[in-house]
Amino acid sequence: MNARIHMVPYDEAEGKLKELYDAFNNKMANILRVHSLNPRSLETHLNYYKVIMFSSSPLSRKVREMIATVVSVENECFY
Repeated sequence: MNARIHMVPYDEAEGKLKELYDAFNNKMANILRVHSLNPRSLETHLNYYKVIMFSSSPLSRKVREMIATVVSVENECFY
């Protein structure tokens, strides 16, 4: 299944988007790449992700990843 939202290809990225892609060695997950038309939104999403997945929490990182996986499956997300 392909994303319904256009994503800027790695080789067409410029400016801030190119910087963000490069930070992921051009292997960014689609859940993030759907923001590629708005690099500011992508950067904000990345910062949000870092907070919810890596900051101090009563939930372990494994539990947080498991929750994200279950939610994706329930939502029938292909990523």
